[in-house]
Amino acid sequence: MENVWLMYCLLLFPIILLALYSISIHILNKLKNLPPSPFPALPFIGHIYLLHRPFHRSLSDVSRRYGPALFLRLGSRPVLLISSSSLAEECLSKNNDIIFANRPDLLNGRYFGYDYTSLSWSSYGDHWRNLRRISSLELLSTQRLQTLSYIRAEEAFNLARKLYRLTKDEPEKVLEVKSALFEFTFNVLTRMITGKRYYGNSVENSREAKVLEEIAAATSEVAYETNVVDFLPLMRWFGFGGVEKKLMSIHDKRDEFMQRVINDNRILMENTYTDDVDVKKKKKTKNKSMVQVLLDFQRSDPDYYTDQTIKSLLLVLLQGGTSTSTIALEWAFSLLLDNPETLKKAQSEIDRHLGRSRLIAESDLAELPYLRYVILEAMRLHPPVSIVMPHLSSSECAVGGYRVPAGTVLLVNLWEIHHSPKIWADPETFRPERFEGLDVKKDLGLKLFPFGWGRRACPGENLANLHIGLGLGSLIQCFEWEKAGEIDMREQGAGTTTPKLQPLTAICRPRPFIVNFFP
Repeated sequence: MENVWLMYCLLLFPIILLALYSISIHILNKLKNLPPSPFPALPFIGHIYLLHRPFHRSLSDVSRRYGPALFLRLGSRPVLLISSSSLAEECLSKNNDIIFANRPDLLNGRYFGYDYTSLSWSSYGDHWRNLRRISSLELLSTQRLQTLSYIRAEEAFNLARKLYRLTKDEPEKVLEVKSALFEFTFNVLTRMITGKRYYGNSVENSREAKVLEEIAAATSEVAYETNVVDFLPLMRWFGFGGVEKKLMSIHDKRDEFMQRVINDNRILMENTYTDDVDVKKKKKTKNKSMVQVLLDFQRSDPDYYTDQTIKSLLLVLLQGGTSTSTIALEWAFSLLLDNPETLKKAQSEIDRHLGRSRLIAESDLAELPYLRYVILEAMRLHPPVSIVMPHLSSSECAVGGYRVPAGTVLLVNLWEIHHSPKIWADPETFRPERFEGLDVKKDLGLKLFPFGWGRRACPGENLANLHIGLGLGSLIQCFEWEKAGEIDMREQGAGTTTPKLQPLTAICRPRPFIVNFFP
């Protein structure tokens, strides 16, 4: 009998310890005036047991149950989870914007962010400000975007021509749309960044193009995923170290490829370099790629503009722009196909404005408000980045009246804010008309911010809007579309982005008048 009681005591002892630990943590959080915390926080893993895929939906489940500001313990990291517009404004603007302007030391930042020195991953400070200035004023300025607009126009034309040639003799052919959208997005960015086309037909170097395609595919699989080792470092010893090795391998391939791009352009520029002032002025007006612009900076300040700095900046633009723009285009088009009346309305707007004598151009986008509403509504329902890229508090601050310690990771659930019934009527309904008469920045602010907000907002927002608008407008103008079956609207969600779980397929029929453009 004594042995039985001893066995029961031994079994109950760890359970009692676990309960005491969880209760003590819960009480301490209240005494410290921390935001509410779900009970219990388990030893070692904290609140990780509450999470599942898709990641953003699991965070929404937690916030809907416990509140819009939560203090979570994800393994070894303290996390502030924000799921309301007003609290997001407290964190990403006003006084707290600077405090939350840093990044946590995650594995993606170590490898894809060149040891936390890239534009996306570097800490807030002089280095980051300089990178941001270069990207905003030199690489992604309004003037440079206009200068390189011919690239986006040519690739939009190539996209429509490719679909026309695939379907002109087979009007009932089912197309896999995502690959065409990726080719369009990828070629726009590689031509702007490197001056070359790497995907599809008419590539300059097929072997080089194949290498970059493989790198892009491998990067997209892991770049935005949540890695368990980031929160539970000891898991390296339990078979999870392979994630880090995979990131390291992809980084090495990306770095090697971009170094070749830099070397090739450096040789090209050295062969054409001159001291003649008049020739210099003439060359300055030419359509330089982004890598050539940065190599010009390197010539004037080689100690700062190292090859590593150039590579990190260009890879941020290529990786971020390709994945998010492709995701946005695919979701927008999926929603249009699932709502044929809305698709017809968008097509009619384009027909009224352009007629049938020419193809859509970027200069038309400002005169196509309904097309803009469609894109906004698609980004509301399915933001390409569902969780704002993690921020880190550099000092103690207050959010929602609660104390937030220094070193806390900030996660803003953009998806939850975009789906809040407190902000949006019928939030699960695709209704572009809801934006009629609104100034998005002034009237909505942090109720709709698919590109982030504050100092660390995406610098490529203007490029993305042009890119997505032109690509989507071209597909709507040039073809009649039909669903190939029920569209699977489920999301992937192992990390902060939300691509479709299943690639979009559709039946595409060329409209009669476009034969004049694609002989």
